Amino acid sequence: MIDLLLGAVAISFSAVFMKLVSVGPTAAGFYRMLLGGLVLALLLAWKRERPRDSGGMLWIGVAAAAFALDLIFWHRSIIAIGTGLATLLANFQVFIVAGVSVAFLGERGGWRLALAVPLALGGLALIVGVDTFDLGAERGWGIGLGLATAVCYASYLLALRAGRGAHAGSPTALVTLISLACAAMLALAVPLAGESFAIPTARDAALLLAYGVVGQVLGWVLISRAVDQVPASLLSLVLLLQPVFAYVWDVAFFARGFTATELGGAVLALVAIQLGAQRRDGQA
Repeated sequence: MIDLLLGAVAISFSAVFMKLVSVGPTAAGFYRMLLGGLVLALLLAWKRERPRDSGGMLWIGVAAAAFALDLIFWHRSIIAIGTGLATLLANFQVFIVAGVSVAFLGERGGWRLALAVPLALGGLALIVGVDTFDLGAERGWGIGLGLATAVCYASYLLALRAGRGAHAGSPTALVTLISLACAAMLALAVPLAGESFAIPTARDAALLLAYGVVGQVLGWVLISRAVDQVPASLLSLVLLLQPVFAYVWDVAFFARGFTATELGGAVLALVAIQLGAQRRDGQA
């Protein structure tokens, strides 16, 4: 569980890097996956480990495609309706994963999970703020993209779990293969989106490298280590820490003001996640 919590905190820095870099949203996703994948490949070489397959390549491909679409849809949803609402909609993944887990994976979340999911999303809605929902002409398009992001995010989590079970290598090897496959897909999407691969400054290059190391290497390796140790529904719930901490970093690093309502929303989301993470015997 500690790996999962630390991984969720690590990927919460994604919004910070996206605000700081001066490249297009699709290009930023490409460099995140490429640089993260190359760092992971170097780590595997240093450990003298080679990625091995035991029937998991299909799930690796599905995970890579789902994550590529996740980044494409989410970034465009942010442009249309703003970071807060786009992130809230993306995290509707928790309902999708919970539904699939109960219907097809034989999981029984219990009353704690059933209560925690809507409470956590309610807390995120308070963080976003009700005024965010007063949107212009692009509202429908942005909401549609946000919900598409949720579907892709849920698909990625479920494919990652299936790939972890089928792949014979380590979590590091699994994330390496997914990262490089996803980078190849995003490389095709960059020109289609009318963006450039050019990195304007050395500062941007350093930020993109940090984005890959923190968001992809550290974050998803930690999460992949825990993905087959916890129920899929609990995995998706704990990952709601990502938008909560993204809000915290916004306040800490970008001097964003905050209200008592937003602070209460963050506390509510954290309490809900803690509630859902408790086992039936009451132990965390």
